[in-house]
Amino acid sequence: MIKIKTPLYAAAIISGMLFNSFAYAEQIWVDVRTAREVKLDRIEGDLQISHFDIDKEIMRLYPDRNTEIGIYGSNGSRSGLAMFFLKAAGYEHVFNAETINNARRIRGIVKE
Repeated sequence: MIKIKTPLYAAAIISGMLFNSFAYAEQIWVDVRTAREVKLDRIEGDLQISHFDIDKEIMRLYPDRNTEIGIYGSNGSRSGLAMFFLKAAGYEHVFNAETINNARRIRGIVKE
């Protein structure tokens, strides 16, 4: 059972469930934490891009604005900025999971 901590957390979980059920161009996940944070804990296969560079890098790697993009960081602040930058660049299907643990939960990934 998922513990609902705040209304924002509940909305993030529900959005994540909907995000996983859509069928758009492609689905990717981006970790916006620092390289040091990623060394301590990461999800295999996810991109690691700074929140300041995310719009330029995603436009270069995934020019299709229908790409589904999940974003997470350490507490949601950097991932929130990254989501803002991507939406401003025209990406419509962006989801902020806020934290790496939320990203795992939403995707059903068990940390080893």
